[in-house]
Amino acid sequence: MSTDHAARFHDLHHAPASPLLLPNAWDFASAAALAGAGFAAIGTTSLGVNSAHGLPDARGAGRAPAVALARLLVKLPCPVTVDIEAGFSDDPGAVADLAAELAGFGVAGVNLEDGRGGGALAEPGTQAALIRAVKARAPRLFVNARIDTHWLRADPPPTAVTRDRAERYLAAGADGIFVPGLSGDGDIATLAAAVAAPLNILFDPRRHTFDRLAALGVRRISTGSLLFRGAVHAAVTLARAVRDGDPVPRDLPTYADLQRLTGDAGVSRAAPPPPPAAPPRPAGR
Repeated sequence: MSTDHAARFHDLHHAPASPLLLPNAWDFASAAALAGAGFAAIGTTSLGVNSAHGLPDARGAGRAPAVALARLLVKLPCPVTVDIEAGFSDDPGAVADLAAELAGFGVAGVNLEDGRGGGALAEPGTQAALIRAVKARAPRLFVNARIDTHWLRADPPPTAVTRDRAERYLAAGADGIFVPGLSGDGDIATLAAAVAAPLNILFDPRRHTFDRLAALGVRRISTGSLLFRGAVHAAVTLARAVRDGDPVPRDLPTYADLQRLTGDAGVSRAAPPPPPAAPPRPAGR
């Protein structure tokens, strides 16, 4: 595989066979295990990263842990994209500085959202200026422009409103469009056909399947905080099993398995054995 992770990450959004299935990690161990399991690229989840550091999500408080984790994840043998929330600043220059820093040590992409505190949305022109500044400083970075029209609103607007924002962000240089909360088949298909860039949808296990999203024209499927929430649930469930004398799974990763994730070189391609299940779908290959 090419070591040009930026180019590789762009290519993964245009592979004809399958959308890019992007699992979102919250620390080095989770990311290394996912990379070792064969996923073609790894993202981060701001909720997971912030929660792991005792910080609230989407408040602009997580810049330091996001950057620190990114520095670790670029050791992985696959492209990495980082959730930078709204850029941790309203100043386009400061957001561009952050993007250049991430690109400088090997990050392949970022998510940059237009949601703001209190459920507000940035003005499209303001958000476009952030995107334009980022692309000017880090032109090879894949900027996934997140549009929160459906995520933050109990009564989301017509898809045409989201499409208008998407067109503005693409004109500013965005490489992809991410619309979390968009879940109806018709709306997804309409937007996928209308937007001249890869459409990213947040996987909702209540509404979606991988194959259905692929058929609707989605090019990138993110797990968001799903894996982190599942891991917390599994940890509590296992602790209760120990306390209550219930059976404990025998196929958990061992101490040595987790040690191998870091290894002498900083990362190993060997992942802890997953629980018995179907093998993960090749992501974007």
